[in-house]
Amino acid sequence: MTNESKKAGARAGGRRPIRFLPVAPLPENLPEGRLAIADMANAFGVTHRTLHFYEEKGLLTAARVGPMRVYGPQEIQQMAVVNTCRETGMPVAVIQELLERLAIAASQEEADGIFRTVMTARKRELAAQQSTIRRQMQQINELLDFTGAPEVETNDNIPRANLTPVELRCLALMAEGYPTSRIARALEIEPGEVQVMEKNIIAKFGSNNRFQAVAKAVMLGIVGH
Repeated sequence: MTNESKKAGARAGGRRPIRFLPVAPLPENLPEGRLAIADMANAFGVTHRTLHFYEEKGLLTAARVGPMRVYGPQEIQQMAVVNTCRETGMPVAVIQELLERLAIAASQEEADGIFRTVMTARKRELAAQQSTIRRQMQQINELLDFTGAPEVETNDNIPRANLTPVELRCLALMAEGYPTSRIARALEIEPGEVQVMEKNIIAKFGSNNRFQAVAKAVMLGIVGH
């Protein structure tokens, strides 16, 4: 085995068990007991490939029953933490560091504090992104004023006109920080439908991800801050 393979194995399977996990929302109507990979994927609104990816990166583990992966209560709660982090756009490397810190937490209180600190830092990053977008918009407006360009109707309000009522509601929930699974429950539709809807909303705002779309929606007054 090469050194790189050993390092990868250590990251994926060598992390010490996490005794104390922070509280993160679990999907409603979660089946009792251990979950097969199909049930796990459906519960959290992700694909089998996503779960495999999380295992490769050491974000999640699974037991084996023959060839089948199964997830117990500890793994389900850890998935809830990972899923919450990913829904905020947190990079995988940051989640890996979070789990490493949680693994050495000596109490539930310490674990909750670690999680809150990481989430607070992510909130600051998102706020900075919003500030950057606002500044860029201001620079564009100043440039247009400076060049004396004639007043023309911009496409700033096109997203508002193009969004359907259900997309507007979905956008409002996105702005509240709801993960895809919670939006699906609120709208009473399947998580897969929400994922498609989010992609459409992001495209209508000409954004790269849900957070850019929400930031633009806030600036346009389509949703509240």
